[in-house]
Amino acid sequence: MAARRGFNVVDSSAWLEYFFDTSEAAAFAAAIEDTEHLIVPVICLYEVFKKVHRSHGEGAALQIAAQMQQGELINVDEGLALEAAKLALPLADSLIYATARRFNATLWTQDQHFDGLAGVRYFAKASAG
Repeated sequence: MAARRGFNVVDSSAWLEYFFDTSEAAAFAAAIEDTEHLIVPVICLYEVFKKVHRSHGEGAALQIAAQMQQGELINVDEGLALEAAKLALPLADSLIYATARRFNATLWTQDQHFDGLAGVRYFAKASAG
């Protein structure tokens, strides 16, 4: 399904699916590849870089970070921090969701914490097996 008109935020879990070209990657491709409408919370950059750096080394992590930065990178400011603090989500998820809400963006994710929240396109992870 194509990305909804407007802005998109892609959760770290979805970025990883896309970068590692898993069976779930296609669900997030439209949102990631539409860089004109892509909002990238800095916490996603941190999470994805850290995971890729540990598993595939610095070169791969830097390449992925560069691709992520083709969207608009959003830093945490005091307003975003306070909005995130009001949410009943873990820290990183709160910052990601608060960023999506600030830009009236659709959040694309596989993270079950977001399932059922307004403005979220949730795709359940395929079970291993």
